[in-house]
Amino acid sequence: MRTQPHPSVLLVEDDVVVATTYKSYLYEEQVNLTHVETGAAVFAYLQKNIPNAILLDLGLPDMNGMEILKYVQQQQLGSAVIITTSQNSVEVVVKAMRYGAFDFIEKPFTANRLIVTLRNALRQSRLSQLVDYYTRIGKRDKYYDFIGASEPMQAIYHIIDNVAKSNASVFITGESGTGKELCADAIHKQGQRKDKPFIPLNCAAIPKELMESQIFGHIKGAFTGANQNQAGAASIANGGTLFLDEIGDMDLDLQSKLLRFIQTGTIQKVGSSWSKKVDIRFICATHYDPIALIESGHFREDLYYRLNVIPIHLPPLRERGDDVLLIGRQFLIRYATEEHKSFVSFAPETEAILKDYEWPGNVRQLQNVIRRTVVLNEGQVVTPEMLPSLEELPTNRSNARHFQPTTSVHTQLAILPTSKTIAAPPSKILPLWQAEKELIEQAIEACGGDISKAATLLEIDASTIYRKRRENWRRKTRKRMKIEK
Repeated sequence: MRTQPHPSVLLVEDDVVVATTYKSYLYEEQVNLTHVETGAAVFAYLQKNIPNAILLDLGLPDMNGMEILKYVQQQQLGSAVIITTSQNSVEVVVKAMRYGAFDFIEKPFTANRLIVTLRNALRQSRLSQLVDYYTRIGKRDKYYDFIGASEPMQAIYHIIDNVAKSNASVFITGESGTGKELCADAIHKQGQRKDKPFIPLNCAAIPKELMESQIFGHIKGAFTGANQNQAGAASIANGGTLFLDEIGDMDLDLQSKLLRFIQTGTIQKVGSSWSKKVDIRFICATHYDPIALIESGHFREDLYYRLNVIPIHLPPLRERGDDVLLIGRQFLIRYATEEHKSFVSFAPETEAILKDYEWPGNVRQLQNVIRRTVVLNEGQVVTPEMLPSLEELPTNRSNARHFQPTTSVHTQLAILPTSKTIAAPPSKILPLWQAEKELIEQAIEACGGDISKAATLLEIDASTIYRKRRENWRRKTRKRMKIEK
């Protein structure tokens, strides 16, 4: 891969006045421009340098520029060649294109024509280099538990290859369902700690009053219910990797203790006065924008910069092209096997639907749709009629949970119902549990089904929502049993 700050451009033009004009056209372009006047000078230059693009005049004093074009193609230099000539015959144009010219500009031409053509050529050259690079290292359609052959995922695989060699902390961001835990697991398995424990901890799923104990452990009698000593995740992960998923949901008080842990490398069990040294690699993840969390006062800036040594942002499924089909086929075969069904492929029309849909819930949503399709249908080929209707899939409102670099999570409060929304005349006042249930369900719907985000906006723990839902389910079950009696 090239390391120079700006792409290189070779201008081949024997007329000094014309060359000076072209240089003035390109004065403000971010390129390294080199001018030569003869074919011999071109070949001498190409022995030492390979430019990203060549502006090539065909009428050179010592040779026909077409010979240079043929040489670039035969040697597979990868330079994008733009022909500049006053020869406008169809034969010349066809010949130039046959030899791999990127474009053909007839003299005289405007500055805008040259700039636009050169920019397009440089873009094409860059893409060609990326394709060549990934071809050399081997394009992968799988990487540990990741599935995907798209360019964005090739870049992620390459980053993980490099990151895994280090002990530096990694901060993974991306929308819900993009595979942040898969990424953390791949970093661990690719690294030097692969034979040591990988301990994942979901900060959104554990009540904040228990989170400290989960990380650091506790001694017997430290708090009500602490009937015996317990090792925390940090102690269990000693020598390996501690993955803190949804760290944006971590309580601020606990964030300060985590910062001290990272700085000192020591842990202290809840209720204990003794410290213990541990060797841990930290990987954390969140589907929120961390900068927005910092600005809203929900995440410590000093902790963020301690953890964000190496940032990785996972692309959403809608930006991964045909990966949706690769992943979909894997899920199809897996669930067909589990459910003892005979599905083996998607119909072309079904593939078109899967590719066109934006998948706001990303891979997790695709997994849900494929499993539901397999369970509810029979056959070998999945047809469009077998897919859940668009009405059953999350609507665009679920885009509220997308990773938004400029939006604080608390701006989402605007979409939640206000107190006026649920106000009612005294005769229609609901029982507290029912009003609470409706508010929680409205918050979850407004957040596209994302319970972690709904909990944040309601300023409660995600575990509280799960507990309230269980209570409501039990209440509903008891009521139904009374009716049946």
